[in-house]
Amino acid sequence: MALLTGARLGPYEIIAPLGQGGMGEVYKARDTRLDRIVAIKVLPEQLAADPQFRQRFEHEARAIAAFNHPHICTLHDIGRHDSIDFLVMECLEGETLADRLRTGPVPVEQALQFAIQIADALDRAHRAGIVHRDLKPGNIFLVRSGATSAPPTAKLLDFGLSKGGTAVASGSGLSMLPTSPAGLTAQGTILGTFQYMAPEQLEGDEADARTDIFAFGAVVYEIVTGKKAFEGKSHASLISSIMSSQPTAISKVQPVAPAALDRVVQTCLAKSRDDRFQSAHDLLLQLRWLAEAPLTAAVTAPAVRQTSRERVPWAIAVAALLVAIGALALLFMWRTPVPQGIESKQFVILPPGKGSFSSPGNNSPVALSPDGRQLVFIASDAESASRLWIRPLASLTARPLPGTEYASSPFWSADGRSVGFFASGKLKTIDVGSGASQTLADAAFPLGGTWNRQGVIVFSADLARPLLRVSAAGGAVSPVTQDAVPGTVQGAPSFLPDGRHFLFSAFRGPNTGTTYVGSLDSNDVKQVHDTGAVVYSSAGYLLFERGPKLMAQTFDASKLTTTGEAVAIADIGSPFSPFSVAADTLVYRPGAGPLTEVAWVDRSGRTTSIAAPQGSYEDVTLSLDDTRLAFARTSTTMDVWTRDLQRQIDSRFTTRPPLNNVPLWSPDGQTLAFASAVPPRDGSAGGLSIYQRRSNMSAAEEVLLKLDAPPIMFPSDWSSDNRFLTYYRTDPKNQLDEWVLPLTGDKKPFALLHSEFNESQGQFSPDVKWIAYTSDESGAPQVYVQSFPTLTEKRQVSANGGSQPRWNRNGKELFYLAPDRKLMVVTIKPGATFDFDAPRPLFQTTLEVAALRQTYSVSRDGQRFLLNRPAEAAASPLTVVLNWPALLKR
Repeated sequence: MALLTGARLGPYEIIAPLGQGGMGEVYKARDTRLDRIVAIKVLPEQLAADPQFRQRFEHEARAIAAFNHPHICTLHDIGRHDSIDFLVMECLEGETLADRLRTGPVPVEQALQFAIQIADALDRAHRAGIVHRDLKPGNIFLVRSGATSAPPTAKLLDFGLSKGGTAVASGSGLSMLPTSPAGLTAQGTILGTFQYMAPEQLEGDEADARTDIFAFGAVVYEIVTGKKAFEGKSHASLISSIMSSQPTAISKVQPVAPAALDRVVQTCLAKSRDDRFQSAHDLLLQLRWLAEAPLTAAVTAPAVRQTSRERVPWAIAVAALLVAIGALALLFMWRTPVPQGIESKQFVILPPGKGSFSSPGNNSPVALSPDGRQLVFIASDAESASRLWIRPLASLTARPLPGTEYASSPFWSADGRSVGFFASGKLKTIDVGSGASQTLADAAFPLGGTWNRQGVIVFSADLARPLLRVSAAGGAVSPVTQDAVPGTVQGAPSFLPDGRHFLFSAFRGPNTGTTYVGSLDSNDVKQVHDTGAVVYSSAGYLLFERGPKLMAQTFDASKLTTTGEAVAIADIGSPFSPFSVAADTLVYRPGAGPLTEVAWVDRSGRTTSIAAPQGSYEDVTLSLDDTRLAFARTSTTMDVWTRDLQRQIDSRFTTRPPLNNVPLWSPDGQTLAFASAVPPRDGSAGGLSIYQRRSNMSAAEEVLLKLDAPPIMFPSDWSSDNRFLTYYRTDPKNQLDEWVLPLTGDKKPFALLHSEFNESQGQFSPDVKWIAYTSDESGAPQVYVQSFPTLTEKRQVSANGGSQPRWNRNGKELFYLAPDRKLMVVTIKPGATFDFDAPRPLFQTTLEVAALRQTYSVSRDGQRFLLNRPAEAAASPLTVVLNWPALLKR
């Protein structure tokens, strides 16, 4: 008989029904004595008259009352009222695991936590001599946490089928009904629910702890895969499946599942109970070990030898599959030490959420901690800008570090507790535990840093200065390499084990670096390698790139000399792929060089045509008549190139080393301005100057702007009336300011935006009355509009961060990139003042949201966009190799 709302069972007032099972009805009720909400389980009237069922009901009460465990439902009371027998239990908020599985499989990390909690509960019950005998998703409750973002926890319900060690010690083998009517069989025969029964239960043998372990294996299989371990069209075929067949391996159904979990579940599901785990405690230890040391699914060292052509579709297929099944965006591996001489192991890490890894400029976006156990990388998820993320390699997830938006070139402190990085023109550090950060120095165009045990940081601040040093506690900044290697760009510093010497690279061009050893104690340097961007490994090697290969060469850190021949250890697919090494761990991102494609898309984001196929394109800009591209391309030097979009012909535009980039079209398309780097052509002090040349290359290039004090300057826009060129440059304090060069009259440049903040990317409105630009004055970069040439009005246009503003040539719209890579549009209202509507997204892009890059252009009619987007080959995951020195023996 159903109980009505308001009915009383002793001191308990019925509120509402919660559910019904084979062993009773369940109600939500209020304990009027303690004023708390409870769950009441009532034995049905038709069963209460049966002494045998009354006895089973009491067994359930004794079973539950024996426990005080966080993952077993708590029994508060047992009672009888007007011939109604009932149990009083805690009332749980959430859903059963069976309900949760109707929406699909559980992500692997969370599934593993559920498995540990259930195994822990079984271990407690088995130690008390109690066997559940009906373990299934319907008897596992997922309790919601008070914190909405916290994951639920699992609790075991219904020990009504349990075997009390004292009550039935004589081995009477009480036959009990399952808690779900769907699993009922003839009274007094089979216990439990068919799909989760062990072979011995189906044969009518006595159940023991190993019977629950079989059911546990079937439950975990279903949690991870979303499919039942055993299925059949009838009871007979289902029983046959349980007795004689093996389920498909978890890792084949769910590729992100670790191979070690496969083995755990297969052991649980062994047909003979002697072949299973012999106790829930042993099972629990295995699961905890698995959680602490994740293992990848069958990705081993031979994958290193894949060609880039083989790797790309594999990476794309894995990424697509992970999205399709809604699983974790990563594979994982045991993080136990791998003895030298044992075969290396590999696994891959995908970016967080639906985001992507970022590679701002040419700065390395990945760094391993000194002990090789943690990884910091730059990535953006679907909802935020690129920032630093921390991922312990023994974990399944990464977490973002707040306050590190638009970070570049991360590097670890020697104790592995903090990370140094560059953002907003500054050198900063952050404690990875507390999140406390500090700013140490200016660094407008950094090329890396390194941090020793004495708290000294050596870093690159910009392209025209030597390496600098500063205390990690703050203080004065001083040069550490002076002019030891004149006429070069110095960067990529890395301390050697003694903490006094450090490697660094001296570049005369993008791909013409040489590695030296410098010292904190002397200005003397020593060349140690003819390649730039070399990284030292404590295994006794220097690692460096040579074309598409990652190489290793023996290095004596005490004698500062290399020996033997360099050996290829990985195929990275393209030059400039980021990598990091620490202890016996290596991480690299294959195919992550500057490979992009230039595509036309419409205002909905639909690709309409490919303007330039996959290749090396940087700082792409479109001529005002939509017929030509200008871009920078790297080989041994970086040069400006042009592309005829109608004829599909690329032409090299600059020919003199070492570095020419950031091209800018004049309004009539007859001239290209561009930045040109050190050393200058006249042999004077270095810097970045602005040159120009006729776009038909009918005349030699000529200096457009060169200053005595060598700053770093990049052109950003040319006014439509051909009267002004705006550019951004470093000031003496290494901040970026927006300047204007008049192209008529005295041609004397003047500072348009000059403050303690970074201002860049200035873009003239079509009527040359306004200039849009990016500034970090409010923290993260935002887009502003400033009146021009008089600075009488200023408005912030972006709402939640933005960069790369571009005008529609009709003057009625302004576009920019949001931190989440959406292309935003702002509609401008006509009038004497600058008035506009709220920004709205046009479409999602995959563009690099770096503060100083040119990644898109707007067509003449404002209806299309030219995107320089990452090619599919550049979307590869991070590859982690444990015991990488074993690769040298192949």
